[in-house]
Amino acid sequence: MTTPPQPLGIAVIGAGYWGPNLVRNAQATPGLRLRYLCDLDESRAKRVIGDYSTVATTGSLQQVLEDPAVDAVAIATPASTHYAVAMAALEAGKHVLVEKPLAPTFEEGRELVLAAERLGRVLMLDHTFCYTPTVQHLRSMVRGGEIGDLQYLDSVRINLGLVQPDVDVLWDLAPHDLSIMDAILPDDVTMVSVSAHGSDPVGAGHACVAHLTVHLSNGSLAHVHVNWLSPTKVRTIMVGGSARTVVWDDLSPTQRLSVYDRGVERLASDQLDAEGRAATIVSYRTGDMVAPALQDREALRGVMAEFAASITQGRAPLTDGWSGLRVLATLEAASESLGKQGTLVPIRGVDREDVR
Repeated sequence: MTTPPQPLGIAVIGAGYWGPNLVRNAQATPGLRLRYLCDLDESRAKRVIGDYSTVATTGSLQQVLEDPAVDAVAIATPASTHYAVAMAALEAGKHVLVEKPLAPTFEEGRELVLAAERLGRVLMLDHTFCYTPTVQHLRSMVRGGEIGDLQYLDSVRINLGLVQPDVDVLWDLAPHDLSIMDAILPDDVTMVSVSAHGSDPVGAGHACVAHLTVHLSNGSLAHVHVNWLSPTKVRTIMVGGSARTVVWDDLSPTQRLSVYDRGVERLASDQLDAEGRAATIVSYRTGDMVAPALQDREALRGVMAEFAASITQGRAPLTDGWSGLRVLATLEAASESLGKQGTLVPIRGVDREDVR
């Protein structure tokens, strides 16, 4: 009789805003066993865990990393600490799940990716939205060719949000949209350059409103609007293709994904006479709208399940270190463009040959 595999021991590092969500989902994932919640303020960690839990709390990262019962860590500390904490965990032989962004700089992110490969550890980004049923379905449609050729992508992520003291709105909100783009784009379509414009109407010291225009390798454009100052909350992504257009409204409780068989088609010149060619070169297609029935489930549960599966199966997760590095490369290029008043900036290539 085959003995079932033992759950992987995991520690959550950071008991602030996101840490409790990681704790809850780690405890609900069959392939994981939560061993520790670690925070510099151990009393805060104790409040999260409660009085009757067998999960240990500690203020010492070193204690966690030296414990052989800990196979993996999930990092939910401030972005400025991601590199140091993740590198210490990798060098201690632990698999790593880290919040966005991967690291404060591209070079530090590069070091983490190469260290994970050298040490044979899984490095995964918690790009949570990529694990929603909606984005999973959208990824399947785009990469499977159901929308035809990709023509454009438009994303809006705005709300009356918390103005962060240490990062601008680009680094706070745009990683969500860029990670979704990275997950759904076909393998032969990449982000090649970006132009960014932003403003600081409230005197926060950095951009609170920003617009990104990303040039894709197939000649199409992607647009991202992020904003902390909007009185209304909007979370939409529109992906236009030559055959179908898909609209994702994340705030719709009943119809998050809508697929439209509507669009514009270019007429072949042999279909028109001389007068027709002078009058029009396109035709309009108006078809049905379909709303796929998608099972609702918590995305973070999918993140934890993918983390556990990638470790036990010895494979790369969907949002691996390379995907995190691609998002980081785009963010750095966008920041450079922002500082140059919207100048188009190339996004550095990210593959194994480029970063070595």
